[in-house]
Amino acid sequence: MLLLLGLCLALPLCAGSLEEAGTWGDTSEQVGLRVPRQVRLLQRLKTKPLMTEFSVKSTIISRYAFTTVSCRMLNRASKDQEVTFQMQIPAAAFITNFTMLIGNQVYQGEITERDEKPGGQVKEKRNKTAEDNGEKGTEMFRASVVLPSKDKAAFFLSYEELLQRRLGKYEHVVSVRPQQLVGRLTVEVNVLERSGIAELEVLRLQNSRRKGSGSGEDDSGPPPSTVIHHNETFAHVVFKPSVVQQAKIAQNGILGDFIVRYDVSREQSIGDIQVLNGYFVHYFAPRDLPPLPKNVVFVLDSSASMVGAKLRQTKDALFTILHDLRPQDHFNIIGFSNRIKVWKDHLVSVTPNNVRDGKVYIHHMSPSGGTDINGALQTGIALLHDSVARHDLEDRSVSLIVFLTDGKPTVGETHTPKILNNTREAARGRVCIFTVGIGDDVDFRLLEKLSLENCGFTRHVHEDEDAGAQLIGFYDEIRTPLLSDIRVDYPPDAVEQVTRTLFPNYFNGSEIIVAGKLADRAKDRLHVEVTASNSKKFVVLKKDVPVEPRWGGSGGPGGPGPQGGGQEDPNPLERLWSYLTLKELQSSWLQSDQEQERDRLRRKAQALAVAGRFLTPFTSMKLRPAPQAHTPEATYGLAGMSAAMGPEMVMQSLQGTHLQPGPALKKPYDPRIKISKTSVLGFRRKERKNTKNLPLAQFLG
Repeated sequence: MLLLLGLCLALPLCAGSLEEAGTWGDTSEQVGLRVPRQVRLLQRLKTKPLMTEFSVKSTIISRYAFTTVSCRMLNRASKDQEVTFQMQIPAAAFITNFTMLIGNQVYQGEITERDEKPGGQVKEKRNKTAEDNGEKGTEMFRASVVLPSKDKAAFFLSYEELLQRRLGKYEHVVSVRPQQLVGRLTVEVNVLERSGIAELEVLRLQNSRRKGSGSGEDDSGPPPSTVIHHNETFAHVVFKPSVVQQAKIAQNGILGDFIVRYDVSREQSIGDIQVLNGYFVHYFAPRDLPPLPKNVVFVLDSSASMVGAKLRQTKDALFTILHDLRPQDHFNIIGFSNRIKVWKDHLVSVTPNNVRDGKVYIHHMSPSGGTDINGALQTGIALLHDSVARHDLEDRSVSLIVFLTDGKPTVGETHTPKILNNTREAARGRVCIFTVGIGDDVDFRLLEKLSLENCGFTRHVHEDEDAGAQLIGFYDEIRTPLLSDIRVDYPPDAVEQVTRTLFPNYFNGSEIIVAGKLADRAKDRLHVEVTASNSKKFVVLKKDVPVEPRWGGSGGPGGPGPQGGGQEDPNPLERLWSYLTLKELQSSWLQSDQEQERDRLRRKAQALAVAGRFLTPFTSMKLRPAPQAHTPEATYGLAGMSAAMGPEMVMQSLQGTHLQPGPALKKPYDPRIKISKTSVLGFRRKERKNTKNLPLAQFLG
């Protein structure tokens, strides 16, 4: 009986299985749906655009870095596919060229003036790129092209930057993020410093935001396969990992920053002055001076949005910072939300008891309410002014506000221009404001302008496991003021178009840089005078400096002279002067409230940027087909790239065996291209909206 019942139950199941199997045999789509997941993954990987080469070459001459990135891609799919090249670049850098090679056709980037927007305003848009990518101090350049099946594309991006000295070192950071294993991956960095190289080191690959993608098993020292050669004035660093070495670092491709850190030798107290072909640069970084007393008010956001890790890590960082204050310093603490809470009604001296009480006050801060930025700044500035008026502070001291927030103004005065105006009028140039934006929701644009207008600088601290260390690192940059009211003078008839020469403070480990043109190249000496105040006396430094160029050729020490095709090596000091001048024009444009003055600054910056091929918020880049010619440089549209690559003696040109024409396209087509870039002022820009589906002819206009 049981056997009969089992047979009855089995027959419908077998019939159902046969029917289902028959259905599968008739429907090819359903067969595809049953492909194992591992097989589908392998199919996608097989058709993913293949990066065959990723190469970065940097040349640093007198702290000024020329960098060129080259990337080659292959569409392995059996159909047209979008190929994307993207590169993180330092936020302070200017892009100077972009060239794209598709088959045997070259598309060359051209820097032009950006059209003025209605109402006389240059278009501004908040940048989210840095926050979205989780990287601080970087911006993203992207270029996409729809590439025919089995065809190749090559991308070449050049940018320049002036390295800033922080905590006694220069850092050159190269983003290495191919996001796949690459057959030929190379990073080459050349450093040329006439005054001598000191303490050069290569750090391990850095990327704190993405676990398992930064460095391999060995967490110390340079990445595997890194080779370093250097002598007194020149260093050559190469990172060239094989595919196996890349896989050991990260299975899906390297994702990190390659960092070269160094300092230069310093001898003269007046600084290092270099001259080349009518341009000069003056580096001033004195040392072995007694620190100035500082008067610092810590203004801490304790609104409801600071709840959790942000407030906890900020408190821990401030505990460390309070212990680091010197006995001659004075300090106070303000917590603000919708109410302003002041620890003491005046600045107090640094004693063990005051430090202990300050830590207790910070410990008991609890997050609640809104964010009254204007009221907090006004209170902090008033505290400093009152202490100075009562002669509680030393005459030769520096007054600072360290302002930390994670949000936007929501209580009291919330209109940004009014907050900026109120702060500027209250500070009157006597109080420097250093701002820190915590997390991704902060109004970084407001903090940037607050610092720019009040002799400070701003930093963005990401909300992650090392936020406290980032805050301490920020404070370390301003912990030791050595000089105040610095003035650098040259004879008016000897120089012209000189960059900024007045500086409110000089902090230990930083550097003051002045650049300009020589009005009379026939003179063999340049008189330099630096005046400043330190903790003990008024300092005056004077020196007559020889101005005959110590560098041969036209591009650097022993430079080779003109390149093929009549292209001369760029004068690195001229490029540095242009870079500094553009930065100062942009800063002045940001700070100005007068429409006529902003227009004048914009036009001046535009003219300089177009002449020097710098992509700035006032210029734009358009891709145009390069004219066909017989010479290699012209054929590949690289004649203008040499200006962004540095002297030939240090960085070889892209022309030659590394830039061979690709195969002719299988069929005539108009590539669809889109380009987006984050601007140097923190605004995200797209060269043309919705260009993804536009043919190249429409994109170029």
